[in-house]
Amino acid sequence: MAIVNSIFTWIMKKRIHQIELFMKYPHEVQEEWFNSLIMAAQGTEWGRMYDYESVLTPAIYKERVPIQNYNTLKPYIDRMVLGEQNVLWPSDIKWFAKSSGTTANRSKFIPVSEEALEDCHFQGGKDLLTIYCHNRPDAKIFTGKGLVLGGSSQISQLNAESMYGDLSAILIRNLPFWAEMYRTPDIAVTLNPNFEEKIEDIARITINENVTNLSGVPTWNVVLAKRILEMTGKDNLLEVWPNLEFYFHGGVSFKPYKEQFKKLIPSEAMYYLENYNASEGFFAMQDQSDSDDLLLMLDYGIFYEFLPMDHFGEENPQTVGLDEVELGKNYAIIISTNAGLWRYLIGDTVKFTNLSPYRILITGRTKHYINTFGEELIVDNADDGLKAACASTGAIISDYTAGPIYFSDQDAGAHEWIIEFEQQPNNFEHFCEVFDQTLREVNSDYDAKRFNDLALKKPLIHNAPAGTFYKWLKKQNKLGGQHKVPRLSNDRNYLEEILSLL
Repeated sequence: MAIVNSIFTWIMKKRIHQIELFMKYPHEVQEEWFNSLIMAAQGTEWGRMYDYESVLTPAIYKERVPIQNYNTLKPYIDRMVLGEQNVLWPSDIKWFAKSSGTTANRSKFIPVSEEALEDCHFQGGKDLLTIYCHNRPDAKIFTGKGLVLGGSSQISQLNAESMYGDLSAILIRNLPFWAEMYRTPDIAVTLNPNFEEKIEDIARITINENVTNLSGVPTWNVVLAKRILEMTGKDNLLEVWPNLEFYFHGGVSFKPYKEQFKKLIPSEAMYYLENYNASEGFFAMQDQSDSDDLLLMLDYGIFYEFLPMDHFGEENPQTVGLDEVELGKNYAIIISTNAGLWRYLIGDTVKFTNLSPYRILITGRTKHYINTFGEELIVDNADDGLKAACASTGAIISDYTAGPIYFSDQDAGAHEWIIEFEQQPNNFEHFCEVFDQTLREVNSDYDAKRFNDLALKKPLIHNAPAGTFYKWLKKQNKLGGQHKVPRLSNDRNYLEEILSLL
């Protein structure tokens, strides 16, 4: 095993040179991918409709092709689901990632081409390991197995030619043989659609394995870890897996979960690496151990545009390219991909923290914010406020959500929060005060509305019983996988549903 570990780490380190190249020449790499994508799709129905043969520059492309979302591309994707080819992308597309996102009730079927699988999703997975091995030369993850907590979705047949499942199921089904050798548990258990049954099976099987690394959404990894500790009677995961050294995570902000993982894995040597991927593509990853910033990966077959959020919702908003983005400004991401998603608004918002190389932080979703009173509160603000309140009161948060309390004739509005604690604050009132004060410090619009309680009163915070959000997700049939609690909403729909469980 030690020899194999050395071989794998040596191979992966060779990729570092290519990563350094796109870090040094980002605009040239993006221009190459733009030209490659446009040329590849010239003969598709979409390419002919927008005359891709005459699209010579990104400026012409942006002028000619409108910004898209799932609903505008859905008529084309529906035909692809039925087996039509060469519609949005030239190569045959047989896989579709079923995604409902955080808030949507209807399922989306995101096309996943062979190019997207190999050059984007799998390359992203390999690069996670590459960066880890580069940053941790003494890495020994290949001396044991990786525990992958994937989605609760079997691969299903759409028709004779097409199949669907959530993205993790598609990736696991298409893994190369060498990757399967270093993964646990087996496919049948990993893709069990019954989440609670799957947790039991994974816990039972893996407690006897030499697990060196974990991957998955933090929410569900916490559920699994707690079940493993219950089953074994151990105090922490290192007593179960003494060689555990690496956890790569994504799907939700890690800030609310950081303290929980410190308790579950009490070791300063444990390495955490965040990745930013979705059904539509693999976009960024944490390449520095001393920073939460994510390196934007520029050679995965994706061409990027960015829409300033102060222009979001305009009829014909102007996007900017990498060479025009500004530090600290909030942008919606727009992608064109090697699976035929053209100028596609994925719904995430980011801000740039560095321009050489390009590093970002995920700030939220285009639909996940509260702006009922002009306060423009985003998820990043909420996470900062909760982090400060927890640090001040010794609290650890499991989950949270929030929405507005609307104006009444006699009273100002407010924000209503439901917070579930893993560890209760030592002073709940002080927690609420620090939280509100931190929001005022990180968001000037919120602070202005809070002035003298003119538009916004202090937040109303509910201390939810343990298991509240799990019960709500179970009721929605959204346990496991990429399903997650909607953090912020501009209406009260989710808030009222969860309040009814308190």
